[in-house]
Amino acid sequence: MSLSTQFKLNNGTSIPCLGFGTYKIKDPNEAYQSVKTALELGYIHIDTAAFYENEKYVGNAVKDYIQASGCKREDLFVTSKVWKTEAGYDKTLRAFEKTMDEIGLDYLDLYLVHWPSSYAFDDDWENTNRSTWKAMMEIYKSGRVKSIGVSNFLTHHLNALMDSEIIPAVDQIEINPGFMQADTVKFCQDNGILVEAWSPLGRGRSLEHPVLVELAGKYGKSTAQIILRWDLQHDILPLPKSVHEDRIKSNSEIFDFELSNEDMAKIDALEPYGNSGHSPDE
Repeated sequence: MSLSTQFKLNNGTSIPCLGFGTYKIKDPNEAYQSVKTALELGYIHIDTAAFYENEKYVGNAVKDYIQASGCKREDLFVTSKVWKTEAGYDKTLRAFEKTMDEIGLDYLDLYLVHWPSSYAFDDDWENTNRSTWKAMMEIYKSGRVKSIGVSNFLTHHLNALMDSEIIPAVDQIEINPGFMQADTVKFCQDNGILVEAWSPLGRGRSLEHPVLVELAGKYGKSTAQIILRWDLQHDILPLPKSVHEDRIKSNSEIFDFELSNEDMAKIDALEPYGNSGHSPDE
């Protein structure tokens, strides 16, 4: 495996196996420079969202890198997402147009519903999600996105979409040691939906877990590299993020070793460490 290794999606397209996340990188210079640095270090998969308020700077970095490097747009993979306040058919279509204006690219490789409507806030949440998904399918059929998917959808949210003409290609959910979301992962993998892991390092808390620190020493790797490799060996696509060049580089250096089955099981068995993740239904 390498940074150019691809996972196959259920619509026949491919997605690079490691992505660069940009959540909370709102400063224009940091957003631009971190994406540019990641691309220069060999990343070819960039993840952003309307909610991140950095689509413009991410798009500028992608365009400038293409011009400077001579690579082609199709050599890169760019994702964005529609936020939950824009749920519903008409709002989703309008939100997509705004995203395309902001990011300044001719097309997206992947467009996601960022957050599901849920029973805690919407009595008609299933139909709201179906209405949003109807717009997503229309956007996909327009050819302006190569694949569509969801983010933070649990099994019951996904079930409301599974009889659609097009099912999600991806579900991007929080996954880190001690917070595996095993039921949702199993549902996705059983139904041909690729799982992406946001916050794979547990907002940094997982980096201090003594079991992971011990494994890092055993393999001569950082705890972050151990976690990202663990994701890959579960056929989960991790999306680490950083604004520091050394960490951006280090997070990509996970293809020259393999965790044993025993050590994979050790990480699988970890209890939540620090603040655990939360449910989209909360």
